[in-house]
Amino acid sequence: MTDPRLTLEKRIEAEIKSYDGTMGIYIDDLKGNVITMHPDEPYETASTIKMFIMAALFDAIQKKKASLTDKLVYKKEHVIDGSGVLSSLEIGTELTVLNVTTLMIIVSDNIATNMMIEYLGLQEINACIKRLGCKDTILHNPIDFAKYEKLGTTTPRDYASLFIRIAKEELISPEASRQMLAICKQQHYNSMLTKSFPPYYIDPDNYEEEIIYVASKSGSMDECRNDGGIISTPYGKYVIVLLNKDFSDRQYYPDHPATVFGARVSRMVLDQYLALEGRLCLP
Repeated sequence: MTDPRLTLEKRIEAEIKSYDGTMGIYIDDLKGNVITMHPDEPYETASTIKMFIMAALFDAIQKKKASLTDKLVYKKEHVIDGSGVLSSLEIGTELTVLNVTTLMIIVSDNIATNMMIEYLGLQEINACIKRLGCKDTILHNPIDFAKYEKLGTTTPRDYASLFIRIAKEELISPEASRQMLAICKQQHYNSMLTKSFPPYYIDPDNYEEEIIYVASKSGSMDECRNDGGIISTPYGKYVIVLLNKDFSDRQYYPDHPATVFGARVSRMVLDQYLALEGRLCLP
């Protein structure tokens, strides 16, 4: 008998056949069905490493080594180019760890990220990543584009494992998982996952109750375009991670091929999940 999972896998393979790049894919419907492509290949993380930093924070909180109410001061030495809003604030601005973490995730603030790396310690962050079982993931250095070419390395499997455990309320603790989920739901940049979704489902003005939400973290650098997260639907949740490398177009614009092809894959998965009422394939 033909494995019914091949249907969606073959459709995805056909969809990205003309894509000028390599897409690493990890999709899990949390009911025992998983679809992967290049799941254990290394990819530059770009800002997706910030999810691992947030996990390390909540691990430190669990161990009473950190607190969301601790105060961090935005200093001159934290200034760095790139995404975020802290660069528009005054040097000396004081923020709670919770606020710094939220900025790091929802607007991918690079200054907030360096503040968190300083607060937790780079070595401790990497030690926590290993304790979480993400053996192929590492934070190489703080963000400084003048000094470092790389930021982090991960695999689709490692990155998906964070969201799988958050969805199951098993990352650090149930409460920590719920807090991380709440932060990720506020993430501003999820076009690779949602660009091709039916607008009705993702525009809150169209409905009184939440139909579909996305809790995610994306990341882009010259050599990568990444996204991953939890998609919650009326039939349950699934996890999708799309990491991209080896493409020839290094420019930044909304219709970059990695975003376009990634969005097509994401829509195919959503349609399949809804059609099968909460599964990637038939039982």
